[in-house]
Amino acid sequence: MPSWRRALPLAAASLLALSLAGCNSDAADAVAAPPPTVSVAPVSVRKIVLWDEFNGRVEAVESVALRPRVSGYIDRVNYEEGQIVKRGDVLFEIDARSYRAALARAEADLARARTQAALARSEAARAQKLASLQAASTEELEQRHAAADQAQANVQFAQAAVETAKLDLSFTQVRSPITGRAGRALVTAGNLVSADGQASILTTVVSLNPVHVHFDSDERTYLRYAHMARNGERPDQRSESIPVQVGLVGENGYPHAGNVDFVDNRVDAATGTIRARATLVNPDGLLTPGLYARVRLPGSGSFEAMLIDDKAILTDQSRKYVYVIDENNTAQRRDITLGRKAEGLRIVEEGLNPGDRVIVNGIQKVSVGMPVTAQDIEMAPAGRQIAQASE
Repeated sequence: MPSWRRALPLAAASLLALSLAGCNSDAADAVAAPPPTVSVAPVSVRKIVLWDEFNGRVEAVESVALRPRVSGYIDRVNYEEGQIVKRGDVLFEIDARSYRAALARAEADLARARTQAALARSEAARAQKLASLQAASTEELEQRHAAADQAQANVQFAQAAVETAKLDLSFTQVRSPITGRAGRALVTAGNLVSADGQASILTTVVSLNPVHVHFDSDERTYLRYAHMARNGERPDQRSESIPVQVGLVGENGYPHAGNVDFVDNRVDAATGTIRARATLVNPDGLLTPGLYARVRLPGSGSFEAMLIDDKAILTDQSRKYVYVIDENNTAQRRDITLGRKAEGLRIVEEGLNPGDRVIVNGIQKVSVGMPVTAQDIEMAPAGRQIAQASE
């Protein structure tokens, strides 16, 4: 028999032995694979308050459009645009020469009227003395008294004219009626302004501290708040101060705190919303009028809730569930009913119990009944989990 035919059975036997050895090695490796390591956190149970979020705008508590109260040419602009001005600061000066002349004329008219009144009183007194001696008629006495009264009325008229002239002269200095930030000068030196011109706005001034934040609530939320107030679950926002938190565009969270101090007296039928207002202190002027603001305020009273991280939640069609670890470190499925988010975590209304340990990280490695190696962490919002033990 040729030698190559005798070698075939030996080669086949060798291949079969190698195949069996490989299968046995794979099986051994599968049996020896350790349980997957997962991060596990106990259900967080704490007292919380639910917050409702709204969109709002920052508004100035006081806002003034400065208009001239007398007509004339602008002589001077006494402020820098955009600067902080105080109440009483002179922002614009109107040419006052004609108003000074009008005041001098009014004061001269007053002096003349006072002289004429003194003369009329003297003549009336003389007529009274003559009448007592029966040296003057009753008619003449009445005429002298009437002339004295008219002269006194002329004094009062002239005095009013002087006061008016003084007012007009003072109005040539346009002063800021409030403390705040002045806007752009809409009229510059050399321009004519008119006291009765609606378009003659010189500038605007807005107050900065405190500020208001106006926001709108839908009628469903408004009615819910009213129902909670009647049941004592929440303060009445019309009679008590409600805390509010505000965040601006680009800010993390809601770093600005204030209180709701006004709710409108009617719901807007066109939009189905009601306007509310919060007041916030603004010492650094960051809350500039007109800015968009994210607003949130308490939407519930304080209550105890079970909270978990959203990363632990899985979806099976319309059902939500999580994996919990039992006393044997085996993964078990729990169907749950979820509520709103609070403090960065998700409220669990049904399906879990205090003390349950929920798998947060490594869920993709787990199936029902599978043993796992648990690494304990704290149930905290994403990015803040803290490892408590490591195996």
